[in-house]
Amino acid sequence: MVYVRIAKAAYLLGISRQRVQQLLYAGRIKGAFKEGRFWQIPLLEHDMPQVIPAERGRKGTWRKRPQRATTYIHVNTSRIRDNHHKTEREPVICVREGIKERYCDKVEILGGLCTVVYSPDHPKPCGATVWIEIDPEILRRIELSNPLITQCLG
Repeated sequence: MVYVRIAKAAYLLGISRQRVQQLLYAGRIKGAFKEGRFWQIPLLEHDMPQVIPAERGRKGTWRKRPQRATTYIHVNTSRIRDNHHKTEREPVICVREGIKERYCDKVEILGGLCTVVYSPDHPKPCGATVWIEIDPEILRRIELSNPLITQCLG
């Protein structure tokens, strides 16, 4: 069985961390237990924490199934241009999940096997300030699984 902590459970349920803590202290998350200082919350049906409905009051507004919003990684070129003239740079890589939008300078994909990097202070020899770093093993697996892609890569 897979266990997660409060922050991951809050993300999966689409509610705040404080609300998850309230549900934990009320004993309303099925199978959750405290180990030392940290809560261990099991992922049950649909790989989601299971919240026990309250007997009174309004019905809860948390997600029952995993989020299906597509995640996009977008490089904002207008911010790159604007950063040339600024002393304090703004992040240019935008990660969009549904309606949520976050800007950053580095995005790790698959636990660091692939990374999108923005580094204007240390550009590549070709002058690139944004690039994708891929683990060589992943690149080899891509080549083996789809030879058409490797024609573009090499």
